[in-house]
Amino acid sequence: MKHISLAILILLSTQFAFAQDTTQQVVQGRTNSKEQEAKPYVIMISIDGFRYDYAEKYQAANLLRLSGEGVKATAMQPSYPSLTFPNHYTLITGLYPAHHGLVDNSFYDRNRKQVYDMKNRDAVEDGTWYGGTPLWVMAEQQHMVSASYFWVGSESPIQNTRPTYSYRYQEKTKIDDRIQALVNWLKLPAAQRPHLITFYFPEVDHAGHSYGPESEQVKEQVQFVDESIGKMVKAVSALKLPVNYIVVSDHGMAAVDTVNLIQLNDMGLRMSWGGEKMMFYGDDTAKVNAAYAYYKSHEDHFRTYRKTEMPARWHYGTEDKFNRIGDIVLVPDPYYVFAQPKKGKQHTGHHGFDNNLTDMNAVFMAWGPAFNQHQRIGTFANIHVYPLVAEILGLKIEEPVDGQLDVLKPILKGR
Repeated sequence: MKHISLAILILLSTQFAFAQDTTQQVVQGRTNSKEQEAKPYVIMISIDGFRYDYAEKYQAANLLRLSGEGVKATAMQPSYPSLTFPNHYTLITGLYPAHHGLVDNSFYDRNRKQVYDMKNRDAVEDGTWYGGTPLWVMAEQQHMVSASYFWVGSESPIQNTRPTYSYRYQEKTKIDDRIQALVNWLKLPAAQRPHLITFYFPEVDHAGHSYGPESEQVKEQVQFVDESIGKMVKAVSALKLPVNYIVVSDHGMAAVDTVNLIQLNDMGLRMSWGGEKMMFYGDDTAKVNAAYAYYKSHEDHFRTYRKTEMPARWHYGTEDKFNRIGDIVLVPDPYYVFAQPKKGKQHTGHHGFDNNLTDMNAVFMAWGPAFNQHQRIGTFANIHVYPLVAEILGLKIEEPVDGQLDVLKPILKGR
């Protein structure tokens, strides 16, 4: 018994240490080609959960000033579902979630007979779960060095390729150290210097979930991120490099009804739970039909869909390339959420709802030598960021994507 307890303790300690790994991961032997050394630089920053209106609402002075000098969109529409993993991976691949495979933060794959979950490090670091070609994979394949201080997929050997420089996700490293790591990358000799860098902030999303989008805590985190980006820009500017910044978020945030939770009966199917979407999988057609009929006849603040019935504008159910979307999908009405199957903390703020809801809209800002000055544009879909970054870096997209360069090309100088 003592041996078993000790083994478990060692395993847990190892897993905790691995999760808190703060060391830089470096793929040795990579360099920029001479052609790529002459290209500009892109720092792509994601502020998780940064709703389209937060900068104005909470006086993000640096972001407002910098985007005022460059380009700012009214909003950027996330892909459905408006969740973290699907949308971060859409931004970096130019594909809708149903086309790149991350159809939710957690889902079941019928072909693999396995579950992908964003909290499962083995799945997160398994490159075979990920479709499409992330920007850093395209860059490395075309002999351009890339780096990532966190982004969905960056920890995985997708197409057997990671960014040259990267970090395993953890929230232990202080922001000043993270910014310094980015600056150090840009101080490297030209041959080793990354031209594409992704950088991620989790703080605003955490505050939005715990306290809601109207909270003082969200305001504090918006201003923390704003101050941090101000520090980053100041430090990078001293290097005198042609650096372009693109600031995005994956989704917005909404306050929800935490009292009248939607309770569901278990109909004996495999379930993938989400507060804003429930998916059910079954091999028994009769069971699936019975569950569908039951939920359809008991709709109360939610809607019941077969996979083939989902709205076409979501590019979701019928476009399921990897067969990972449930046979039945339940979608709550705006600002209602499904009760958790197990007891846990009930969040005040949620996202994941219909991407047509204004509260789900994300932010888009850009500035630097590649961009027009003092330009305002309307709302656009986040699939179009991918071809924009590829154009700035002079990378060739060699497979079909959902995003179109023509949508954002007018924000580039001389285009």
